[in-house]
Amino acid sequence: MSEPVAISQGIAGRYAQALFELAKEAKAIAALEADVDALQAALAASADLRDLIASPVISRADQGAAMGAVAAKMGLSDLTANTLALMASNRRLFVLPHLVANVKARIAVEKGEITAEVTSATPLSAAQAKKLAATLKASVGKTVKLNTTVDESLIGGLIVKLGSTMIDTSVKAKLAALQNAMKEVG
Repeated sequence: MSEPVAISQGIAGRYAQALFELAKEAKAIAALEADVDALQAALAASADLRDLIASPVISRADQGAAMGAVAAKMGLSDLTANTLALMASNRRLFVLPHLVANVKARIAVEKGEITAEVTSATPLSAAQAKKLAATLKASVGKTVKLNTTVDESLIGGLIVKLGSTMIDTSVKAKLAALQNAMKEVG
């Protein structure tokens, strides 16, 4: 891990812990979860928002005003909106993606969930995702939330990362294994 990423994650971890603990005391974990999901979607969808939080050229006041407007437009809870305002006034908005990931991880632990990173060659149907989640739940004994992505280069099959375990049933991996086996023979 590079030093700037480690520093960013450390800063984000402190904000995430404070935000999570305050939400837990206020019994507002569900609202916090909705807020971080909305922020994650907004960061993924808007290059302007990503530029706003990363730009050293934009003043603290302008970042704070912009994030206040974004929070109001998105309907974020007061706790999350105040945290974003504090981060803007401290010039810490650049860690927002790390904060979102950290808060999501804390909420998952609180709910007894684990997240599986699933990469498939084609988008999973709702029935396939439900069956995969049920199979993984039987395997690990916890509720499994799927974070799915599509990678057409897999040709077919899945790659599932669950904690430190990786299951690769993709056609691409099988072809690579066959190619290595053939190299050993000849």
